[in-house]
Parts: sequence; C-alpha cells; structure tokens
Amino acid sequence: MNGNVVIVGSGHAGVSVAFKLRTQGFKGNITVIGEEIYLPYHRPPLSKKYIANLADEGRLYLKQESQYRSEKIDLRLNCRVNAIHRSEKQVELEDGERIQYDALVLATGARARSLSTALGGGAQNIHTLRNLSDAKRIRDALTQNKRLLVVGGGYIGLEMAAVARSLGLQVTLIERESRILGRVAAAQTAAYFKNLHEKHGVRVLEGVGIESLERSNDRIEKVRLSDGTVIGVDVVVVGIGVIPELQLAQEAGLQVANGIVVDRAGRTSDTAIYAVGDCASFVFRGQMIRLESVQNAVDMAEVVGLSIAGASTRYDCHPWFWSDQYTTKLQIAGLNLGYTQVAVRNKNETALSVWYFDQEGLIAVDAINDAKAFMMARKWLSSGQSPCLDDIANQSLELSAMTIFEKTDLVT
Repeated sequence: MNGNVVIVGSGHAGVSVAFKLRTQGFKGNITVIGEEIYLPYHRPPLSKKYIANLADEGRLYLKQESQYRSEKIDLRLNCRVNAIHRSEKQVELEDGERIQYDALVLATGARARSLSTALGGGAQNIHTLRNLSDAKRIRDALTQNKRLLVVGGGYIGLEMAAVARSLGLQVTLIERESRILGRVAAAQTAAYFKNLHEKHGVRVLEGVGIESLERSNDRIEKVRLSDGTVIGVDVVVVGIGVIPELQLAQEAGLQVANGIVVDRAGRTSDTAIYAVGDCASFVFRGQMIRLESVQNAVDMAEVVGLSIAGASTRYDCHPWFWSDQYTTKLQIAGLNLGYTQVAVRNKNETALSVWYFDQEGLIAVDAINDAKAFMMARKWLSSGQSPCLDDIANQSLELSAMTIFEKTDLVT
C-alpha cells in the first residue's frame, strides 16, 4: 500500500489516523499538518489536572517526537493549510507550498464560542478553553487572582469551577438557560451537580445571562447580569460550546451540515477526502450528529485508517464520555437524544445512575460514582439490548438480575 496521505489537524483524531495507517502496513508518505506549536496532546486533562498544576506538559503528549520519526510520519507544526485544490489533489499551505495527496483527511476539530465584542469578548481577562495555549493563560490567571466568573453551565464550565475552587478562588457560575446541563442531561443529573458545586462553595445562578460588562484598562472588573445582579470579577472563563472548523471544507465545495458530512467509512462528498473527529457529521439513529469526544475521535480514526488502507469497514458508533469534578466521576454511555422517560437508581448518598429510555428501550446512562452501572449500560448498548424500564426503576433489583430484550433501533 503506497501513495500520499495528508492529514489536516494534529489532534487526537488526526494523529490516530496516521498511526493506524502504519499498523495496517501502509508504506506511503504520511503528512500531519497542525496549526499549534506543541506536539499533539491529550485535551481532556486541560480543564482538570493541567490547570490545577497536577500534570506537566510533557505528560500530555499523545506520542513522543521520536515516535513520529520512527514511523516516518512527517509532522508539521505551526503550519496552516489555506486551501484544498480538489482537481489537482493538492493542499496549499500558508507559505504557498503545495502538497500532493491521494487521500486527504480533515481532522480540523472545532473552536470555542466566545463572547461578542460588544460584550467585551476581547478583554484581557476573558478566556475560552480549547487548546493548550488557552489552558496556560487560564492557569496563570487563576494563580494570580481570586474571583472567577464562569459563563456556561455545561461540563467544561463545571470542570473549570471545580478546579478553581480547589485552588481557593471565589467562583460564580452563570447559566442563561433555566438550569445547568440543560442540553445534555436530565434534570436529576443537573440537580446532583448543582448541589455538589454549591456544597463546595460555588455560587450557581441559573436563568441569567450577561447584560453588560464594566471595563477598565482592557480588563473586565464588573459584570451586570440580566436580573440586575452586579458581580465583581478578576477572571472570566467562557464555556458556551464550540463551533466546528468547516472553512476549508466549505471553500472546497464539500457537503457540510453542522459538520463535514461523511458516510459510514468516513468519506466526504469527495471520495478522496475523509473527515474525522469533532468536525465530522454522520448518521446516528436516523439523524445527523457530531460528537465532541476522545472516544469518537479514536474510533472514527480507526475506521478512516482502515478505509484508506483498503479495508471494507464502517463506523458503528457507541458513544461514551466522562467528566471529573472534585472527587466525583461522571461516566456517560450512549446518547440521550430523544429520550422520553428517565429512571434513577440511588446507590448511596454520593452515587447514583440516571437511565434514559425512548420507545425502543435504553439509549443512555449517566453513572455518577457508579462504575458498574456504566459498564452494564455500555455492554447492553453495544449489543443492541435493553433492560426494562420498570426493572431499572426497581431499586431492590440488581442490574445482573434484570430482564433483557433485543432492541430494534440499532444504528443504520
């Protein structure tokens, strides 16, 4: 197997494709192009151990520099692709150089949403967290200041709040919607984490947004909320979601729909071009979705690597996620999209699981300090099986003793 493979993006997805190709015996040229100056690294620790000064930069790296050399992977850092020339099968770099490809992989990821300029999004002490440079700036800011405002009650915002409290900061978290985790979790999961953060001293304000910001010397000093509350701040971290990086794909005329549209083998509307990871949009349970997770990046990368190497394969998505906050571990199996019923199992005061069902059966679980529930749910979901809702709701019935049935809504 020979030819030229160019991978745009040096995150988990792009690097995984490169090394998967080598394990499949691909002998051709592999070029990985990344805009950052750092060796490719793990992103999940950025909002946890790294900002809390519990992990050195060197421990974040996916691979050591010598491994790229030994596998003959041309890793180009601090390098940007300006355009894709599909007719010539070339990518054009910022300096004008063109690189030929037989297969092109877009692993361009996503960028953090920021506050509008009108709200002061460009102020020195307002931060978003998406990459290692962001994490360095936030870590420095948290060690020098005392009052943090977190904007956004999703998992990134909650993890930031937990880290900041562990460092001794005064933390206020605001969520514009009626409750935290409103788009990703049931009310029961949200209530658990709101209570957890309030017990640790975080001020959680729901149903309020930013009305205006008071600036001095290019720094935000006060924030006026939509309910009239005024908060003094030293640092603001904004965690209000991400936007997929689609510009290259759009300008090249590829099909996009909240992501670069791919088939089950990771191919875009151009069969010589693949997309993988946070930027890729694919069919799951009858609808187009994007997944922002390491699991999705690695699993999609394996399929794309196999596809380029000539294997007949398809991506059967079995999502899972995790979040660490204080000493609490949340493990999520499946996606709760379209759930109609929820059952809660309380293991003890600090451990519970929230089970999501639709008309066909189990679709997801939030396991809070309950590894057994997480593992059982993953097993059932990956095999297309489901327990009965009534059994899950029966607290006296062990998971291993439940009636299990075959589902009909397997991924198509």
